Amino acid sequence: MTRFLCLSPLLLCIAWAQPSSPKLKAIHAARLLDVKTGQYVRNPVIVIRGDRIQSVESGGKIPDGADVIDLGSATLLPGLIDCHTHLLENYSVFLGGDDPNMLLTVAQMSTAKRALLGAKMGREDLEAGITTVRDLGNSGHNGDVALRDAINSGWVVGPRIVASTRALAAAGGQFGGLNPEAQKLIEEEYVVIAGVDEARRAVRQAFYDGADCIKVIVNTGPRVVSLDEMRAIVDEAHRVGKKVAAHAIGDLATRVAADAGVDSIEHAYSIPDDALKTMAEKKIFLVPTDPDIEQMDDYLKTGPKMAPEQIVAFKKQRIASGQARIDRALKAGVRIAAGSDMYYDNPTWGRGSASLTVLESYWHGGMQPLEVIRTATTNAAGLLGMEARIGSLEGGKFADIIAVDGDPLVDIGELRKVRFVMKNGDVIRKP
Repeated sequence: MTRFLCLSPLLLCIAWAQPSSPKLKAIHAARLLDVKTGQYVRNPVIVIRGDRIQSVESGGKIPDGADVIDLGSATLLPGLIDCHTHLLENYSVFLGGDDPNMLLTVAQMSTAKRALLGAKMGREDLEAGITTVRDLGNSGHNGDVALRDAINSGWVVGPRIVASTRALAAAGGQFGGLNPEAQKLIEEEYVVIAGVDEARRAVRQAFYDGADCIKVIVNTGPRVVSLDEMRAIVDEAHRVGKKVAAHAIGDLATRVAADAGVDSIEHAYSIPDDALKTMAEKKIFLVPTDPDIEQMDDYLKTGPKMAPEQIVAFKKQRIASGQARIDRALKAGVRIAAGSDMYYDNPTWGRGSASLTVLESYWHGGMQPLEVIRTATTNAAGLLGMEARIGSLEGGKFADIIAVDGDPLVDIGELRKVRFVMKNGDVIRKP
């Protein structure tokens, strides 16, 4: 009895310290899109334990005691993934373009302030149904890492972030001409490399600073990272199991990126067929960041004045150019992952809805709705190396779930009308 009385307080403490089993949740709706097969699952029940999906069944049984979320006639899809974001930027179209916006942002906003801006932009992305992003630089000194860690710690609510820290670049980064006295600003946004040794050192420093991946600005005008430097960057990143994203536009830069074996080429508004062939052979993703036609009105405000008929012709040309490039990429066997590259303020739609217009751009460019959806789900998860955790609604994956009222296989615009969002099993947006 004496021994029991001595041990009982300890046993009580141990019992109290044991974590309780997470409460089950069950989501029911009219249908669920299996993004892998392209087929609808009718009358699905998704059972969720903690932050993971436990099961997905057509007409499945709702477990006793589970919290039930009945979404009625809605269509369920996996949370969307944006592989090219800049959450710590929010430029104004009325300042005249990227150069003045970048200068004002870097000169006037501390990294801490930009991280707080990123929290706002991230929340808007998440509420629009974007549950995971790859944030590719332009975030001050590791502001994206601070935001990622704050979200992971539950301090703020936002999407899951794959962070790159400062992008690696040739002299000047993406800045325009700066006086020598002002060039100190460049290192706030970019790590300038010159030579193979500096390239390797920069990659190692990025990972020490908390990067999940590496972003390289292969070219800005005539300033181009060399093939030897790119190979060193890719080798150093791949050596430790990390991926490399390459901003590249034009024949020379896209060939350098493809030959070096990066994991994705961003933008590539112009790219030769031989670079696409290399991308297919090396399983390099293309991340097209074409703005949708609706976004072009704001874009045109920053450029030269055009007559109405000139604006119509310009829009048609941009759509045709994007369609031709995507068609060439698909025919070459290149996989496409969605990336918005959204970094301008859009007070009408907010960051999240504005970012999703890139999916409508792919659709208007000739891709079928299911192909478009896969760019922001299975393909994007594959690019990020997270296909075992996100990108589809299956048992064992994170409970990242969205719901829309209409049929996204008929109208991809339905993805900009999300009415329910769940991330990691937590309801973010209620129906």
